[in-house]
Amino acid sequence: MIKNVGSADKIIRIALAVVAAALGFVVGAGQVGGILLFVVAVVLLVTALVGFCPLYRLFGLSTNTSAQAK
Repeated sequence: MIKNVGSADKIIRIALAVVAAALGFVVGAGQVGGILLFVVAVVLLVTALVGFCPLYRLFGLSTNTSAQAK
């Protein structure tokens, strides 16, 4: 699995995950909207930590500028 998520992208994904999780608590953890926000937060966090985004691969994108990605 080639990493296709760069450093800046990781930081943005982690920040958005925190915001989505916080909004999930505000909306309500038992509500449908809250659960969806938690799912979004988990997906963003996992893709940031792993460094791989399946959607980027599907569309042929990469924000990773390291020599390993080339």
